[in-house]
Amino acid sequence: MQATQFSGKAHEDDSIHLQNFLEIGSTVTINGVDKDVILLRLFPFSLEGRARKWFYTHQENINNWTNLSHAFLAKFFPIGKTAALRGNIVIFQQKKTETIPEAWEHFQGYISDCPHHGMARWLLMQTFYHGLTQKARECLDASAKGSLLDLTIGEAETLLDKIAENQSWFQDKAQQCHQTKEIPEEVNALSTKMENLLHWID
Repeated sequence: MQATQFSGKAHEDDSIHLQNFLEIGSTVTINGVDKDVILLRLFPFSLEGRARKWFYTHQENINNWTNLSHAFLAKFFPIGKTAALRGNIVIFQQKKTETIPEAWEHFQGYISDCPHHGMARWLLMQTFYHGLTQKARECLDASAKGSLLDLTIGEAETLLDKIAENQSWFQDKAQQCHQTKEIPEEVNALSTKMENLLHWID
Protein backbone atom coordinates (compact mmCIF):
# COMPACT_ATOMS: atom_id res chain seq x y z
CA MET A 1 0.00 0.00 0.00
CA GLN A 2 2.81 2.42 0.91
CA ALA A 3 6.41 2.60 -0.26
CA THR A 4 7.57 2.58 3.37
CA GLN A 5 5.76 0.29 5.78
CA PHE A 6 5.48 1.08 9.49
CA SER A 7 7.02 -1.46 11.87
CA GLY A 8 6.86 0.37 15.23
CA LYS A 9 10.56 1.19 15.60
CA ALA A 10 11.66 4.14 17.74
CA HIS A 11 12.71 6.36 14.83
CA GLU A 12 9.36 5.97 13.02
CA ASP A 13 6.57 8.56 13.35
CA ASP A 14 3.17 6.90 13.64
CA SER A 15 1.17 10.12 13.18
CA ILE A 16 2.91 10.84 9.86
CA HIS A 17 2.31 7.22 8.82
CA LEU A 18 -1.43 7.62 9.49
CA GLN A 19 -1.51 10.89 7.57
CA ASN A 20 0.26 9.37 4.56
CA PHE A 21 -1.98 6.31 4.68
CA LEU A 22 -5.14 8.43 4.71
CA GLU A 23 -3.91 10.49 1.76
CA ILE A 24 -3.53 7.32 -0.27
CA GLY A 25 -6.47 5.41 1.20
CA SER A 26 -8.93 8.25 0.54
CA THR A 27 -8.33 7.82 -3.20
CA VAL A 28 -9.61 4.23 -3.12
CA THR A 29 -13.35 3.85 -3.65
CA ILE A 30 -15.49 0.76 -4.19
CA ASN A 31 -19.16 1.13 -5.10
CA GLY A 32 -21.39 0.15 -2.22
CA VAL A 33 -18.53 -0.26 0.26
CA ASP A 34 -18.23 2.09 3.24
CA LYS A 35 -15.03 4.14 3.47
CA ASP A 36 -14.28 2.78 6.96
CA VAL A 37 -14.40 -0.78 5.67
CA ILE A 38 -11.94 0.04 2.88
CA LEU A 39 -9.51 1.73 5.26
CA LEU A 40 -9.67 -1.14 7.76
CA ARG A 41 -9.01 -3.70 5.03
CA LEU A 42 -6.08 -1.75 3.55
CA PHE A 43 -4.36 -0.60 6.73
CA PRO A 44 -2.53 -3.87 7.64
CA PHE A 45 -0.80 -3.77 4.22
CA SER A 46 0.87 -0.52 5.35
CA LEU A 47 2.38 -2.33 8.36
CA GLU A 48 5.12 -4.86 8.92
CA GLY A 49 6.81 -6.71 11.76
CA ARG A 50 5.71 -5.82 15.28
CA ALA A 51 3.11 -3.32 14.08
CA ARG A 52 1.35 -5.81 11.81
CA LYS A 53 1.39 -8.41 14.57
CA TRP A 54 -0.21 -5.85 16.92
CA PHE A 55 -2.95 -5.13 14.39
CA TYR A 56 -3.98 -8.74 13.91
CA THR A 57 -3.85 -9.37 17.67
CA HIS A 58 -6.37 -6.56 18.30
CA GLN A 59 -8.36 -6.82 15.08
CA GLU A 60 -11.49 -8.21 16.74
CA ASN A 61 -11.75 -5.15 19.01
CA ILE A 62 -11.48 -2.66 16.14
CA ASN A 63 -14.69 -2.01 14.21
CA ASN A 64 -14.16 1.46 12.69
CA TRP A 65 -11.40 3.77 11.55
CA THR A 66 -11.67 6.11 14.55
CA ASN A 67 -11.10 3.24 16.99
CA LEU A 68 -8.22 1.94 14.92
CA SER A 69 -6.42 5.29 14.61
CA HIS A 70 -6.77 6.03 18.34
CA ALA A 71 -5.60 2.55 19.34
CA PHE A 72 -2.68 2.75 16.91
CA LEU A 73 -1.53 6.12 18.25
CA ALA A 74 -1.96 4.99 21.86
CA LYS A 75 0.27 1.99 21.16
CA PHE A 76 3.03 3.50 19.06
CA PHE A 77 3.07 7.22 19.89
CA PRO A 78 6.05 7.86 22.24
CA ILE A 79 4.89 8.40 25.83
CA GLY A 80 7.13 11.42 26.29
CA LYS A 81 5.86 13.05 23.10
CA THR A 82 2.27 12.39 24.11
CA ALA A 83 2.83 14.05 27.49
CA ALA A 84 4.45 17.09 25.85
CA LEU A 85 1.70 17.55 23.25
CA ARG A 86 -1.05 16.99 25.81
CA GLY A 87 0.69 19.58 27.98
CA ASN A 88 0.35 22.11 25.16
CA ILE A 89 -3.42 21.64 25.34
CA VAL A 90 -3.63 21.83 29.13
CA ILE A 91 -1.54 25.03 29.48
CA PHE A 92 -2.99 26.79 26.42
CA GLN A 93 -2.81 30.59 26.57
CA GLN A 94 -3.97 33.06 23.95
CA LYS A 95 -1.08 35.11 22.58
CA LYS A 96 -1.28 38.90 22.96
CA THR A 97 -1.32 39.42 19.20
CA GLU A 98 -3.90 36.68 18.50
CA THR A 99 -7.53 37.31 17.63
CA ILE A 100 -10.11 34.87 18.95
CA PRO A 101 -10.35 33.04 15.59
CA GLU A 102 -6.56 32.73 15.50
CA ALA A 103 -6.51 31.46 19.09
CA TRP A 104 -9.23 28.89 18.25
CA GLU A 105 -7.22 27.70 15.25
CA HIS A 106 -4.09 27.61 17.43
CA PHE A 107 -5.89 25.47 20.03
CA GLN A 108 -7.35 23.14 17.40
CA GLY A 109 -3.83 22.65 16.08
CA TYR A 110 -2.73 21.36 19.47
CA ILE A 111 -5.65 18.91 19.50
CA SER A 112 -4.80 17.68 15.98
CA ASP A 113 -1.20 17.12 17.04
CA CYS A 114 -2.37 14.81 19.84
CA PRO A 115 -5.68 13.20 18.76
CA HIS A 116 -5.40 10.58 21.51
CA HIS A 117 -5.24 13.24 24.28
CA GLY A 118 -8.08 11.54 26.17
CA MET A 119 -9.71 14.81 27.28
CA ALA A 120 -13.50 15.20 27.16
CA ARG A 121 -14.95 17.88 24.87
CA TRP A 122 -16.34 19.88 27.80
CA LEU A 123 -12.89 19.95 29.41
CA LEU A 124 -11.30 21.07 26.14
CA MET A 125 -13.81 23.92 25.87
CA GLN A 126 -13.16 25.04 29.44
CA THR A 127 -9.42 24.88 28.86
CA PHE A 128 -9.72 27.04 25.74
CA TYR A 129 -12.04 29.56 27.41
CA HIS A 130 -9.89 30.01 30.51
CA GLY A 131 -6.78 30.31 28.34
CA LEU A 132 -8.16 33.42 26.63
CA THR A 133 -7.52 36.98 27.75
CA GLN A 134 -10.20 38.64 29.87
CA LYS A 135 -11.22 40.90 26.98
CA ALA A 136 -11.56 37.92 24.63
CA ARG A 137 -13.72 36.05 27.19
CA GLU A 138 -15.95 39.12 27.58
CA CYS A 139 -16.41 39.39 23.80
CA LEU A 140 -17.20 35.68 23.50
CA ASP A 141 -19.71 35.92 26.32
CA ALA A 142 -21.34 38.88 24.57
CA SER A 143 -21.56 36.85 21.35
CA ALA A 144 -23.08 33.95 23.32
CA LYS A 145 -25.58 36.36 24.95
CA GLY A 146 -24.45 35.17 28.36
CA SER A 147 -21.53 32.95 29.23
CA LEU A 148 -19.95 30.78 26.56
CA LEU A 149 -19.69 27.97 29.12
CA ASP A 150 -23.47 28.05 29.67
CA LEU A 151 -23.95 26.83 26.09
CA THR A 152 -23.88 23.15 25.22
CA ILE A 153 -20.56 21.92 23.84
CA GLY A 154 -22.07 21.68 20.36
CA GLU A 155 -23.43 25.23 20.54
CA ALA A 156 -20.12 26.62 21.79
CA GLU A 157 -18.14 24.85 19.05
CA THR A 158 -20.61 26.06 16.42
CA LEU A 159 -20.27 29.64 17.66
CA LEU A 160 -16.47 29.49 17.58
CA ASP A 161 -16.50 27.95 14.10
CA LYS A 162 -18.87 30.70 12.94
CA ILE A 163 -16.53 33.32 14.38
CA ALA A 164 -13.55 31.72 12.62
CA GLU A 165 -15.38 31.54 9.28
CA ASN A 166 -17.01 34.98 9.41
CA GLN A 167 -14.53 37.55 10.63
CA SER A 168 -16.73 40.53 9.70
CA TRP A 169 -19.65 39.16 11.75
CA PHE A 170 -17.44 38.78 14.80
CA GLN A 171 -15.80 42.18 14.34
CA ASP A 172 -19.26 43.74 14.65
CA LYS A 173 -19.86 41.75 17.84
CA ALA A 174 -16.44 42.69 19.20
CA GLN A 175 -17.11 46.36 18.47
CA GLN A 176 -20.37 46.14 20.41
CA CYS A 177 -18.49 44.49 23.26
CA HIS A 178 -15.84 47.25 23.19
CA GLN A 179 -18.48 50.00 23.16
CA THR A 180 -20.35 48.38 26.05
CA LYS A 181 -17.16 48.24 28.06
CA GLU A 182 -16.38 51.90 27.35
CA ILE A 183 -19.69 53.19 28.78
CA PRO A 184 -18.81 52.64 32.47
CA GLU A 185 -15.42 54.26 31.88
CA GLU A 186 -17.10 57.34 30.41
CA VAL A 187 -19.55 57.46 33.34
CA ASN A 188 -16.68 57.18 35.81
CA ALA A 189 -14.83 60.01 34.07
CA LEU A 190 -17.94 62.20 34.16
CA SER A 191 -18.52 61.40 37.85
CA THR A 192 -14.94 62.38 38.65
CA LYS A 193 -15.40 65.71 36.87
CA MET A 194 -18.65 66.36 38.76
CA GLU A 195 -16.98 65.57 42.09
CA ASN A 196 -14.13 67.95 41.29
CA LEU A 197 -16.60 70.66 40.27
CA LEU A 198 -18.64 70.27 43.47
CA HIS A 199 -15.48 70.32 45.53
CA TRP A 200 -14.38 73.57 43.79
CA ILE A 201 -17.84 75.14 44.41
CA ASP A 202 -17.65 74.26 48.11
